[in-house]
Amino acid sequence: MSKNAYMTKERLMIQKTAREFTDEEVLPLANELDPEQGDIPDELIEKIGEMGFFGIKVPEEYGGFGLGTFEYCLVAEELARGWMSVASIIARGNTNMEGMPEERRKELLPLIAQGKLISAAALSEPDVGSDLAGISCRAERDGDGWVINGNKYWCTNADKADYLMVAVRTTEATDPKKRHQGISMFWIPKERGSFPEGIKGTAIPKIGYFGWKTFELAFHDFRVPADALVGEEGGAFYMLSRTLETARAHTAARSIGQAQGALDVAIQYAKDRVQFNEPIANFQAIRFKIATMATEIEAARQLMYHVCHKIDTGERCDKEAAMVKYYAAEMSDRVTNEALQILGGAGYTTHFPVERYWRDARLTKIFEGSSEIQQRIIADHLLGKPVPPIS
Repeated sequence: MSKNAYMTKERLMIQKTAREFTDEEVLPLANELDPEQGDIPDELIEKIGEMGFFGIKVPEEYGGFGLGTFEYCLVAEELARGWMSVASIIARGNTNMEGMPEERRKELLPLIAQGKLISAAALSEPDVGSDLAGISCRAERDGDGWVINGNKYWCTNADKADYLMVAVRTTEATDPKKRHQGISMFWIPKERGSFPEGIKGTAIPKIGYFGWKTFELAFHDFRVPADALVGEEGGAFYMLSRTLETARAHTAARSIGQAQGALDVAIQYAKDRVQFNEPIANFQAIRFKIATMATEIEAARQLMYHVCHKIDTGERCDKEAAMVKYYAAEMSDRVTNEALQILGGAGYTTHFPVERYWRDARLTKIFEGSSEIQQRIIADHLLGKPVPPIS
């Protein structure tokens, strides 16, 4: 890892600590449990909480470290080198609970920072993915509360979460160009390991991203009190938009971590694997692959550092955040694929973690805004919005 202007002594120490934790705690469990599609053990989640990784961005006055997106992504990159699901679960803690009343923030944030309260986000729906403004799951006023009906999709860790953050439509948008209006967010506390009456969870079969389960949720006349509304009614889209830059940087960090993990395995394998009486690391085809892989990883890492710095200094960087999410995800897909090729037949087994990195890297091109969505954002910045053809 290069030392540059961004990497202060404190950040290097954070990176080193996260790396050692990954090597000692995360990688061994990932190698054991991912091939059998096992879940992240509660004991590991407790250790993550003790390390403070759930509270990196939680303000100090609420029990967190009060650090920035840069430190958050440093830790996420290292954890993803072990298991992407572990790098992802810390996102369920690093929040300031925007829109919550101050009294509730004081009560919840210290527990969130310790990993004792973990959330799950229910945003997408069976027919709604990239077009979040198309949400149709509804909440209607009923006396002093709300009643929710409809379905949500891709809600990871919904069963083991302590609370759900659910985006629903509370009013219809009157302007077709402002379909995002009328979407509200609700906070739904629940018991870990179960769903409350009125919510049915069905696990979605996946080809990767193991360590936790991903659910479709069906709400049937599920009642919530008035104070379950987070922020202003109809303002959820804007609230979510303010988190996009950090979310995209975090996904880039996860992509980079997986690529680095795959590269590490490929390098060691190339040194150990002997063919034609010499290590395959001597073959130019392998050496050039590894050189290209390492270069692409470092390019993505430095772009991530740049984006994180902009976020933490308050600079607008939605274009750059889209670029790093797009580039890192595409890079990770290429690098993990090349790592699997270097291992040959061994790469197509679960004896080596490369196949895990390969499967999970593929997901990063889809979630948190697909590669095509990021390209659209970048193109709109460079070319302006598409204009209707001249008739």
